[in-house]
Amino acid sequence: MSESEAPPLGEPAIRAVAMPADTNPNGDIFGGWLMAQMDLAGGITAWRRAGGRTATVAVDSMTFHRPVKVGDVVSIYARIIGIGRTSIRIFIEAWRLSRDGTMSKVTSATFIYVALGPDGRPRPVDPL
Repeated sequence: MSESEAPPLGEPAIRAVAMPADTNPNGDIFGGWLMAQMDLAGGITAWRRAGGRTATVAVDSMTFHRPVKVGDVVSIYARIIGIGRTSIRIFIEAWRLSRDGTMSKVTSATFIYVALGPDGRPRPVDPL
């Protein structure tokens, strides 16, 4: 890990081991798999904050800084950065722990979730 890359504070929302079924033909983990893990972590965080069902409505741009290899442990950190009337903005970072013990940031993005009522329509999120 480089000196400018301090890992996020707190515990990850989820951890997963990158498996062979998640690779592209070059042996690297698909970016879509990583994005799905990030969405799961953000969804858990949004669900807890909203007190119920949420849906992903937007993701800002993502840049993949390093590849994830089979056997890497991927830790996803999620932090709420904003609450709107019906929405929750969550900053999500993906970090990998390689087999040699090196921890490095893979990507980050802001995901936006909307709280949904029983009818599937947006509902207010408690601002507190």
